[in-house]
This record gives sequence, structure tokens and C-alpha cells, in this order.
Amino acid sequence: MKPIEVLRIAWEAIIKNAVRSVLTMLGIIIGVAAVIIMIAISAGTEATIQDQITGLGSNLVFVQSSFSRGGAGPGSVPTGGLVFDDATAIAENVKGVKAVVVEQNSSETIKFGSVVLEGAEILGTTPDFPSVRDMDIAEGRYFNAVDVERKQKVAVLGASLAEELFGESDPIGQTITVGTTKLSVIGVLAEKGLVGQVDFDARLYTPISVVFQKFTPSQFARIMGDRVRMIYVEMEEDANIDDVILQIQLLLAKRHDVSLDSLDFTVTTQQDIISTQESTTAAFRSLLAWVAGVSLIVGGIGIMNIMLVSVTERTREIGIRQSVGATPEDIRMQFLAEALLLSVFGGLIGMAAGIGGAYAFGAVSDMRTVIVPESILLAFGSAAVVGAFFGYYPANKAAQLDPIEALRYE
Repeated sequence: MKPIEVLRIAWEAIIKNAVRSVLTMLGIIIGVAAVIIMIAISAGTEATIQDQITGLGSNLVFVQSSFSRGGAGPGSVPTGGLVFDDATAIAENVKGVKAVVVEQNSSETIKFGSVVLEGAEILGTTPDFPSVRDMDIAEGRYFNAVDVERKQKVAVLGASLAEELFGESDPIGQTITVGTTKLSVIGVLAEKGLVGQVDFDARLYTPISVVFQKFTPSQFARIMGDRVRMIYVEMEEDANIDDVILQIQLLLAKRHDVSLDSLDFTVTTQQDIISTQESTTAAFRSLLAWVAGVSLIVGGIGIMNIMLVSVTERTREIGIRQSVGATPEDIRMQFLAEALLLSVFGGLIGMAAGIGGAYAFGAVSDMRTVIVPESILLAFGSAAVVGAFFGYYPANKAAQLDPIEALRYE
């Protein structure tokens, strides 16, 4: 029997029992759609994390403190880790470094006139912050090295913070009260928006020396220096990243009087963080794909069940076909074609449902979704394989029916 004739007969059998065929395909539809949607959610999460990391700036190296407390008890003195002067040393002594930024957070009440903002975020940082974090000045200027050195009480406002405090008025030159400290506004940053969970526009930026002195004073600062948790190092475009990291490690190891085997800090890159996150989300994506794949297996079992019912219902028809010359192979191919058509059409509908569902989920929820083309091919291919696998047994059973017994079947 010609393949086109096999497909025609199989299609007629499916159309004859349209409702049952649709219900049979439902498992495949759900399985394919679930695979596409689950992988899209996982890929969206991975893309969001990567955007958050790259949103910190470009071509960065992160030097993170790993200091611990010496001695015992609440009054023990911290030992090891990074201090503010380490950032200056990196900027002055490490080749291939374009800029260095240190940050120190605090939370204070900001007042101007009748406007009071409680729990506003104060970020103490250094002059290279706009360059490293890809931010622009909309009005005025950013503070410079002299401002940091002299602990000038100046402030640069994020776009939304400036609007909350001053509305349509010009904030440059105005004096605001932060906690109990008065700061003079010298600039306003251009709008940047959310990066990860951080709203850059709602922050107040001031020299880190002012934050150390007024907002996060340390009883050990005079002896050990002002401690910091993270130093951001922006490299030159043509710098060798491994060479820069080694220079930083050697420099800080010497400053901290530790060996390279017992560093009290860690040095990582954006790519290191992205790779770690990718390995985590890849495992999560695989798990989701396998869970969704169970639906395909259930759908395949449904196809096998219905095909077995179909074989039983059409036993006499099979006997008539055999009596007029149909071979066991013809019968086998006929029922196998039915199973494949059910799985293929179910797969096509599932693809449309999965793509549409992924877009809809991303639109109505806070989670980002990214359609992965490979997942569509994987889901559709799996549906076809499932149809062939679970359709073979009923098809083989039909082919092995005895023609005489089949003709006698009522």
C-alpha cells in the first residue's frame, strides 16, 4: 500500500471519531505546551539574572571582603578584609585599571521644606561611580576626588528622588537635611530605573567619606581604616583580565600581610557570576523540562489506550482488509500512521499553545519569559517519538490478528 493511501485511511479514521481524537491529543498538547512554557520561564529567569549582573556596569572585576571577627564576644575587633585605602591602592598601582569604585550604604530620613522621606537610601561612593555604573549627569556635576578627600557635605540626587523633594523647582544649590546632617545638592543624575531590585533613581549619592563620618561611623576606623565589603574595578577594554586579577591579588596580599593561599578577600568577574547562575538555572531548566515531559508520556499512554480500543472496535474491518489482500505490514502501517497523526497534530497545537502561553505568562506576571527555539523542536520531536513508540504496540497487535477470527468478530 502506498504511503499516501495509508495516510488517507488513517486521516479518515481520525475524522470519523473527531471528538475522541481531540481528547486523545489533549495529553500531547498539554505536554508540548508545558515543555515550551517551563523552559521559557527558566530561560527568562536566566536572562533577568544576566541583565542584573551586566547592569552593574561593563568589564568589571569584583573584589569582595571576607573578613572575620577576631577573638570572641560582641566587642571583638574585625580582622582581615578590605579597607577604603585598598581601592586607592588598586587605582594607583594596578595596570589595566580604568576606574575603581567603592560603595557604602545607609538609610536615613531626608527633609526639604515640608517634604519628609523616611528610610531613603544613602549611597556613599567615589568619583568614578557614574563611569563604572554607566550613569549620566542630567544637571550640575558629580562630586570629585577633592570633595571625597575633604569630606565635603554635598549630594547628588537620583532622578525620582529629586522630583519627590523639589517637584519642578531647580534642586541645584539647595540644602537638604539627611538625618541630622545638612548637605548641599550639586547634581542630579539622569534617569536609569531599576537594575535588578535596585532603584538607582531613588537614591542619594554622597562622598563615601561623608557616609563613613556621619552615617556609618566605626569605633575601629581610626586604627584599622574604614572597612568596605566590595570594591568595583573597571578594566581597560584591551586589558588582560587574568593579569589584572593577579595584580590585585598580589597587591592586596602584600598590603594585608597574607599569602596567596590565605587571602582575606575574593576576586571574581561578571562572567564568573553569570556562569555560576547559568549552571544553576540550567539544572533547574532540565528539571522543569523533565517534569513537563511526564505529560508527554501520559499523552502517549492515552494514545496507546485509545488505539487499543480502536483495534478492538475495528477488528471486523481489519479482517475485511486482510481478506481483500492487505498484508500484516499494511495493517501495522495504517494504525501506526493514525498514532503518528494524532501525536503530530497534537504537537502542532501544543506548539501554538506553548508559545502563546509563554508570551501570556510573561505579560501578566512579574516573571520574564524567553522563548527558546530549541525547546520547540525538542517538544515537537518528543511528541512524534512518543506517538510512534506508544502507537507501535496497538498497530502490531492489529497486524497479528487472524483474518478468519477477525471476520467472525461481532
